[in-house]
Amino acid sequence: QEFVTVLVRDPRTQKEDSWHSYIDYEIFVHTNSICFTRKTSCVRRRFREFVWLRQRLQSNAVLIQLPELPSKTPFFNMNNPHHVDHRRQGLQEFLEKILQDALLLSDSRLHLFLQTQLSPEDMEACVSGQTKYSVADAIHKFASLNRRFPIEAEERQQGSSSAGSDPASSSSGLGPSDDSISCGCKANPASEES
Repeated sequence: QEFVTVLVRDPRTQKEDSWHSYIDYEIFVHTNSICFTRKTSCVRRRFREFVWLRQRLQSNAVLIQLPELPSKTPFFNMNNPHHVDHRRQGLQEFLEKILQDALLLSDSRLHLFLQTQLSPEDMEACVSGQTKYSVADAIHKFASLNRRFPIEAEERQQGSSSAGSDPASSSSGLGPSDDSISCGCKANPASEES
């Protein structure tokens, strides 16, 4: 039976500059669904990227009522663990509901959001065919730069999975992505925030 497990966890404060900072969250996906290029993945996303994803999914699936994101309140305090965890829970519930809808699951933006660190602009360019690399190339390239899942390594050794052995991924023309942000995927969920 197919399953998709998604965890939003490990909120971290990131500094944009000396005056501005934001919180991003780790999104961990583990699945056996044929809809996914990679069976395990881990990326970090900030709240505004979730807002972008919801807007794009809604514009492509106008007849579907998408779940709501946690409200963007002016009183949100990054230093308040309750605020941070409440937002994290809301983001996880949002993704859990999205991943139950077959139509939404067919949207390439969702897969790029969950399985690469591409920016929204780069995701749009990739989906609209304005890049030298395909959606699958982008996902394979990101995964090859971030090998940290022993389950897939074992599968490759046994020859039971070819998910990470795409020779074209290294020459896909995929430019440098923002891999400077360490994902640090852990097996157990930490305290989380959006």
